[in-house]
Amino acid sequence: MDFFAQQARVRGSSRRLVVLFALAVAAIVTAIDAVVWLVMGHHPMPGEPARSNLPLLFASSLAVLAGIGFSSLFRIMSLSGGGKAVAESVGGVPVPVDTRDPQLRQLRNVIEEVAIAAGVPVPDIYLMADEPGINAFAAGYSPSDAAVCVTQGCLDNLSRDELQGVVAHEFSHVLNGDMRLNIRLMGLLFGILVLSVIGRQVIWFGGGRSNRRDDGGGQVWMIGLALIVVGYIGYFFGRLIQAAVARSRESLADVSAVQFTRQTEGIAGALKKIAVLSEGSELQAARKHEVAHMLFGESEPFNALFATHPPLLERIRALQPGFREEELAQLASSLQQGGAAPPPAAAAAHRPAADGPALAVPLPGMPPAVPAVLVATATARPADAAAFQRAAAVQQAMPATLSAAVQQPELALAAMLALALSLQADLQPAQRRIVADAFGDDLQQAVQAMVGELDALPPIGRLPLVAMAFPALKQLSDGRQQTLLDTLDALVKVDGRVDLNEYCLARLLRVQLQEARQPRRAPVDGLKKLPSCRDSVILVCTIVAAAGCSDETSARRAWLLAMQNAFPGEAIEWVPPPPAWQAPFEAALNDLDGLMPVAKELVIQSLARAIDADGVVSVEEAELLRVICASLHCPVPAQTGA
Repeated sequence: MDFFAQQARVRGSSRRLVVLFALAVAAIVTAIDAVVWLVMGHHPMPGEPARSNLPLLFASSLAVLAGIGFSSLFRIMSLSGGGKAVAESVGGVPVPVDTRDPQLRQLRNVIEEVAIAAGVPVPDIYLMADEPGINAFAAGYSPSDAAVCVTQGCLDNLSRDELQGVVAHEFSHVLNGDMRLNIRLMGLLFGILVLSVIGRQVIWFGGGRSNRRDDGGGQVWMIGLALIVVGYIGYFFGRLIQAAVARSRESLADVSAVQFTRQTEGIAGALKKIAVLSEGSELQAARKHEVAHMLFGESEPFNALFATHPPLLERIRALQPGFREEELAQLASSLQQGGAAPPPAAAAAHRPAADGPALAVPLPGMPPAVPAVLVATATARPADAAAFQRAAAVQQAMPATLSAAVQQPELALAAMLALALSLQADLQPAQRRIVADAFGDDLQQAVQAMVGELDALPPIGRLPLVAMAFPALKQLSDGRQQTLLDTLDALVKVDGRVDLNEYCLARLLRVQLQEARQPRRAPVDGLKKLPSCRDSVILVCTIVAAAGCSDETSARRAWLLAMQNAFPGEAIEWVPPPPAWQAPFEAALNDLDGLMPVAKELVIQSLARAIDADGVVSVEEAELLRVICASLHCPVPAQTGA
């Protein structure tokens, strides 16, 4: 299946469906105008001069649009906190970072693995503890603002692989930009439904006082009734469009889950259990209709009109073409007998040790905690290595004390500053003074203590550590976050130059923290085509090629591979990157972030060609690609090992 072609098709389909929402609102306005004209308009008798009804109809249209618009805006503003606000609105509770519950610990580990594999920050994690059905959703305006919420039914009924599949499905909504659209759909549906609420109030306070037509009570009553009827009809059609928007994106999310996990058994197994268990994917939450289009499965018994997902059997067959319905009966029988379906051999072969020790015996010269598969990430990459397995290896190679420390805001802050300290002893006193001036002596001492913890961290684990620390960093005040960014800039400039790894750390934190502070201002999909950003593409490819090669000849060869992929057939002259490359590089990334998704994917593919030119993925290349993907709001490509 051509994943990116389907992504483009689904995005176009969703845009058409959003246009239908606008048409539905226009139909509502027309219907209300017709009622107002009927009961309050001027209808001249024979011989009576005609008067224009345009002012009345204009006022009616404006009032209806204002009612829908302000109500929708109010609902969207109430969700301005992003994913966290949506999760809490349906009864989700945060999963503690230091939980000792085995189920919750496994959930956190699975979500961290997917985040590292995708190159996005670890989201806020929520649990709907009173929901026995198997369901989940992701909400927010951007990856930096995301929250993933799962039901207790997921933890009670799914294996680790199946939980991975569900989480990966939700992460695809994060990366495909579905979350912003989902929040806006919540606001639009609320705005349309509010018309009915207004209608009831109009009848109660206006038309209910009198039924006499001469004092206007009858007219007000008719308008109130019209608002109720049209509001519910509008809500009915709004729900239909909501369901159509969701269905168009769910098939893409299922495919994306396979892209992440590199196996179909996990997500397919979760769908099969929804099909055979009595609870299915149903929710009990009062506001389940608002989030129905975000969920992994249907929130209530299947209704073809309002179905927000394709039929279960259709979803399973899309993932496993050889699936037979008899398998569901076998699964149901196994579950009734208290057993569990055995993991398929293919899944077991590729699955990392669940929340346990390193995956393999370390290679000579590597610290004992570092598995061989992690070494492959920064050296010669096996052609069939799965990004998900590498992400699990990175996570497991992190010292437990360090993983626990970055889940606390102040210690996470200290860890980020410690990552920016130079290895050159003569520079460290000046850097310590910068930290002390910005945060005080106590934090400066905590930073020094954190340096020892970081000694055990494999180099490839630096930016994944940032991803794991992100939920804690978001809890810092806005002022403290800004001081962190300013201090990082000062630390990396102590020696008068900015190394690549220093730049990657500062850039990644700046992009993600700024978006987390103002989630509604997170960038949306751009409209630019690749030729309009030609110079920016050339510069970014040049810097990536130079970063991964030790000599100009090799860098030029890698760059040419990227150019052939991005601009086939064009003759482009190689120009070495400028010494002061940071400012032009920043401007180029900002320019490329305005590309349409398909063009962004072509850029990332071109960069991957440059990185793979010598068959070796260095730590510097992996980090730089991760930062570029974060800046362009794209997932890290699996094939590069980044």
